[in-house]
Amino acid sequence: MTYILAIDQGTTSSRAILFDEALRVSAIAQEEFPQHYPHSGWVEHDLSDLWSTVAGTCREVIERAGKSSADIAAIGITNQRETTVVWDRTTGQPVHNAIVWQDRRTAAICNALRDEGHEEMVRDRTGLLLDPYFSGTKLKWILDHVEGARDKARAGDLLFGTVDSFLIWKLTGGASHVTDATNAARTLLYDIRKGRWSGTICNLLDIPMEMLPEVHDCSHDFGTTRSDLFGRAIPIYGVAGDQQAATIGQACFKPGMLKSTYGTGCFALLNTGDTPVWSQNRLLTTIAYQLDGTPTYALEGSIFVAGAVVQWLRDGLEVIRTAAETQPLAEAADPDQNVVLVPAFTGLGAPYWNAECRGGIFGLSRNSGPAELARAALESVGYQTRDLLEAMTLDWTRATGGAADAATLRVDGGMSASDWTMQFLSDIIGASVDRPATLETTAMGAAWLAGMRAGLYPGRDEFAKMWALERTFTPSMPEPLRETKYAAWRRAVEAVQIF
Repeated sequence: MTYILAIDQGTTSSRAILFDEALRVSAIAQEEFPQHYPHSGWVEHDLSDLWSTVAGTCREVIERAGKSSADIAAIGITNQRETTVVWDRTTGQPVHNAIVWQDRRTAAICNALRDEGHEEMVRDRTGLLLDPYFSGTKLKWILDHVEGARDKARAGDLLFGTVDSFLIWKLTGGASHVTDATNAARTLLYDIRKGRWSGTICNLLDIPMEMLPEVHDCSHDFGTTRSDLFGRAIPIYGVAGDQQAATIGQACFKPGMLKSTYGTGCFALLNTGDTPVWSQNRLLTTIAYQLDGTPTYALEGSIFVAGAVVQWLRDGLEVIRTAAETQPLAEAADPDQNVVLVPAFTGLGAPYWNAECRGGIFGLSRNSGPAELARAALESVGYQTRDLLEAMTLDWTRATGGAADAATLRVDGGMSASDWTMQFLSDIIGASVDRPATLETTAMGAAWLAGMRAGLYPGRDEFAKMWALERTFTPSMPEPLRETKYAAWRRAVEAVQIF
C-alpha cells in the first residue's frame, strides 16, 4: 500500500488526488457542483451534491491511476471551512441545505451580539470576530428556523459539523462524528487556548453541545471507510481545513513563515508558533495545525472573493468563456486606464469585516472594455493581499519586536498559476513571491498528515526539505506607481463602504 488518497472538498468542486510514496501526484479527478443563491447574500450547497461528487471522484481517481483500494494506505481530507451542516443522526438526512462560508444571512445576529457587548468574550476564547463568515451563527440560524430542530438537537438526534465531519460520518457509515482542531477553530464555538468547545458561547447562541463532534489532532485515526464504498475499508488518518492544509503543504512550520492561497477566496496565514497572537488590526487568531496534542497558532487574513471574481466575469458578465482568457486580456488592457474593481460581492473580509457593503467599479471610461475589467479583476487580488500583509506585519512586529518574513510570500491555489497575476502581486506588495513546483499544496498537506501516520511519509523536518521552488517573482514596478495604484484602491474600498 504505497498511495495516499487526498479528498479536497472545495466551495465549487470536489477533487480527489492520488499521491505516491514520494508525495508525487499520480492522478486527479474533479467535479464541479451547483451553487444555490436563494436570496441576496445567501449561499447554499445541496449536501447530496457534495457527497456524490466526493464519492464519485474518489472512485474515478483510483480507476484513472490504474490502481485499486488495496494500493491505498490511508485517506486525508481537506475541506472548505466554516460551511455549516446539520443532519439527522438516524437517517443521515440533512435538515437544511449546507450554509456556505460566504453566506451573510446572519449579519443581524452578529450585529445584535456585538451591540450586547459579547464580541470581546468571543474573540478572547475563539480568536475570531462576530461575523456571519463563521459557523456558530449559521448553526443558530438553522436551529431557529427549522421547525423542531433545537428540540431534536437537545435530544441528541441531530448532529452538527463542518464539511469534514459530514464527509467522515458518511464515509464511515455513521461510525465517526469527529473533526480536527483546525476546523473546530473556525466554528466560533471552540476555545483555541483550552482546546475544547466553549459552553459559554454555546449557551449564548442556544446551541446544544450534544450535537458537536469530537475534536482530534490533524493527524489521527478518524475512522475507517465502509468497505463497500471503494472495495476495501480504508483508514482516514488526516484532516485539516483547506487553508491550514495549504500551510502544511507549503511547509510553513517556522514562526514568521507566510503563505497565501488563491482559490475561490484568498487566505493568508502567518505562523506564530506555540503562542496565539491577538490582532489589533482585525485579523483572526486561529490554529494553523495541531500535532501530538500541541496546537501551533497563526494569524489569518481572509478575503472572500479571489478566484470567484474570475468566475463572475465568466458566468455573471459573460465577458470571458474560460478563466485562462483573463491573462491575455489583462496584458492587452490600455495602460493609460486605471480601472479599479472592488469585488465585495458578499461584503469585505479582513481587515475591514464589513458584511453590509457591496462591490463597485471605479475609473470607467468610454473605452473601457473586457480587457480593462479582466485586468482590474486580477489586480483586486493583489490589492486585497497587500491589505492583509500590512495588517499582519503590524501585529507580528508588535507581538515579537521583530518583522515577519515579509521578504518572501509562498503562494498556491488555482490563481497562482497565472504569471501575470503573480507578477502584479509581487509588484504591489513590494516583495518576492515564491510559487512551488507543486501547486496542489492543499491536497498535499492533507496527504502528508495521513501518510505520516500511516508510516509512508517522513516527519515534519524531513517533509519541509521536500518543498521545491518552481519560480520566484520579484518586484519590477516603480515605487511611485505602486503607491499611486494602491492609493486608488484604498479610495475605492472606502467608497463602497460609504455607499
